Amino acid sequence: VQLQASGGGLVQAGGSLRLSCVASGSISSVNVMGWFRQSPGKQRELVATIISGGSTSYADSVKGRVTISRDNAKNTVYLQMNSLKPEDTAVYSCYYGGMNGNYWGQGTLVTVSS
Repeated sequence: VQLQASGGGLVQAGGSLRLSCVASGSISSVNVMGWFRQSPGKQRELVATIISGGSTSYADSVKGRVTISRDNAKNTVYLQMNSLKPEDTAVYSCYYGGMNGNYWGQGTLVTVSS
């Protein structure tokens, strides 16, 4: 499974970004996709996940500001981030977990300026 993320960039605090991640290859019909993030000096953090049936989960640090969604027909997962804060600055990596294993994409950098 290959994962290609896009949508990162530089945004001012309070702004919004939408990240996208397209999965290709051998995709299980039942799977979970999501986003992790890591900033310098910090551990990787699970931001949000969504299973193929649509159930979602979020880290407490982003609840109310972030929405994860997916288009199963396109094998694509989205992360809509609003009210961004400087502490959201990180490399965001897409994740896929299915019957055929766990995979991570290379990531896309999100920088939030104060």
